[in-house]
Amino acid sequence: MKKLLLFTMMLFCGLTTALAQKPAEIHFDKVTHNFGTFSDKSPVVSCEFTFTNVGESPLVVNQAVASCGCTVPEYTKTPIKPGEKGIIKVTYNGTGKFPGHFKKSITVRTNGAVEMTRLYIEGDMEGEEPQK
Repeated sequence: MKKLLLFTMMLFCGLTTALAQKPAEIHFDKVTHNFGTFSDKSPVVSCEFTFTNVGESPLVVNQAVASCGCTVPEYTKTPIKPGEKGIIKVTYNGTGKFPGHFKKSITVRTNGAVEMTRLYIEGDMEGEEPQK
């Protein structure tokens, strides 16, 4: 009986300690990047979104998905310890796209307190002036 009581108390204390730990939490330096104006002669542009784990547990980026195939996100695959930084690199490829303004979103899913965050990229791709 004493063993059962001791085991129950140890289990209760262990669960209380585990549940008291705060979850991972992602914080981005910025959530929008504007490429400005660039030429359709150099239609591939990239940027990086830096984030920090401001929680108390390791942060795992489970997925980063772009709103269209012309945008490709790459992200840190290893768990990010509390206080450490990670990067999501986003590449936009405007090859074959009509010149003009674009705005794309990247959905980031993590194991953090806030499970989903949206990042945005935008810019203006200028085409070649028609010759007269």
